[in-house]
Amino acid sequence: MTIARADFALPLFMSEIAEQASVQRSRRNSMLVWFTGLSGAGKTTLSRAIEAKLYQRGKQAVVLDGDVIRQGLCRDLGFTEENRAENIRRVGEVSKLLVNAGVLTLAAFISPFEKNRSFVRNLIGTNHFLEIYCKCPLEICESRDVKGLYKKARAGEAPNFVGIDERYEEPKNPELIIDTGSLTVEESTLRIMSLLEEKGLYTF
Repeated sequence: MTIARADFALPLFMSEIAEQASVQRSRRNSMLVWFTGLSGAGKTTLSRAIEAKLYQRGKQAVVLDGDVIRQGLCRDLGFTEENRAENIRRVGEVSKLLVNAGVLTLAAFISPFEKNRSFVRNLIGTNHFLEIYCKCPLEICESRDVKGLYKKARAGEAPNFVGIDERYEEPKNPELIIDTGSLTVEESTLRIMSLLEEKGLYTF
């Protein structure tokens, strides 16, 4: 007869305490950095640039990109306001798992509505959430149009496109505003790195 070892049957409250302590230790050096802005404003470019800077310094980060998430986790969602809310909710839950595990997470999402961004901030916790507004005039974003999305939107082939026939609500109190219409990628990256250092995450 096999006898179960007592230490494999910890009381539930002890298990919860251990889990909470582990999360607290992990979250000390973790953060969700949320890049928001119009398509073409430079969200993914900057998140990848920050990832590269961190890697050069021996730090690890994970990038969650809107287009990639739409191809997998959220491929069943469209672009109505309700679908956008669900898209951000799912990303928020994934981000929470990563932050709780001590991972610096860089999320690049248009996330046009303030209420959805606030949901993620509250979910993660203000002390572990940084909102970076990639501010760029529509005409500059449209002139970049690497994926041809604005062209499709103008032709009526991409309904509910943010900036054309769907509104974008500018962040009310972002931790940082980056003018990606005038600043270079390097200049923008240095400002973000300075913010991370200011928040006590890393010393560069």
